[in-house]
Amino acid sequence: MSTERGAALVTGASSGIGAAYARRLAGLGWDTVLVARRAQRLDDLATWLRTETDTAVETLVADLSEPDDLARVVRRAAGDDIGFLLNNAGINGYGPFARLEPELMAKVLGINVLAVTALTRAAVPAMLERGRGTVVNVASQLAFAGGLPPHPLPERAVYGGTKGYVVTFTRTLAAELAGTPLRIQVLCPGLTATEFHRSRGQEPVPGREQSVHEDGGMPVDQVVDASLAALDTGESVCVPGLADQAPLTRLAEAELAIRTAARGGGS
Repeated sequence: MSTERGAALVTGASSGIGAAYARRLAGLGWDTVLVARRAQRLDDLATWLRTETDTAVETLVADLSEPDDLARVVRRAAGDDIGFLLNNAGINGYGPFARLEPELMAKVLGINVLAVTALTRAAVPAMLERGRGTVVNVASQLAFAGGLPPHPLPERAVYGGTKGYVVTFTRTLAAELAGTPLRIQVLCPGLTATEFHRSRGQEPVPGREQSVHEDGGMPVDQVVDASLAALDTGESVCVPGLADQAPLTRLAEAELAIRTAARGGGS
């Protein structure tokens, strides 16, 4: 191992936030386990990381919506060398809910919900045993946009629902593990300069070269900067571009007010 801290397992590592985060972690001395569907992209990134950072790199070609592939990655995430887990893989399945293909809906749920939960469950026990570890689950600012109609936002009922799950799951887990040395974060980027919107998720964007969708967005390195800075300050919710944490504080206060009022509202 190139570092005593262990290895970082990164899903969705073939492009965008996943690839940028893997480069940053390797630059900090982490060995990496790269997971994605596109073998050529993974091989290209692995070659770059080995050459530029002199770290050990392992690649796992896997579609996390496929049970056998997910089980294989879960076994790797449970390894006692995994000190950092980035659950970044995700697909959008955008479109009118009444016309959403059942197969695509199942894939969105499998990757965005089941895989995040299963991989976190696999990694956390060994991290607790070692007394250190970090889990970052990538959600979306669309998790906070449930009541807003589409246009200009996408038609996103299932995608937004899955990212809402990731936010609630991660926040609740962070509260549960607050007395431990583990760092737990949900990362909620807005529109980001990746190729995410170039595919609904049935198939990955083809080709070896990374691209950016036409809508542009925040550069991926700024998203990674925000996440790492929030980890350093112990923030369990990171919204890149949000300079003031007051809205998140007010959100937590509103949630408490709802629960408190509901308990006394039986009349």
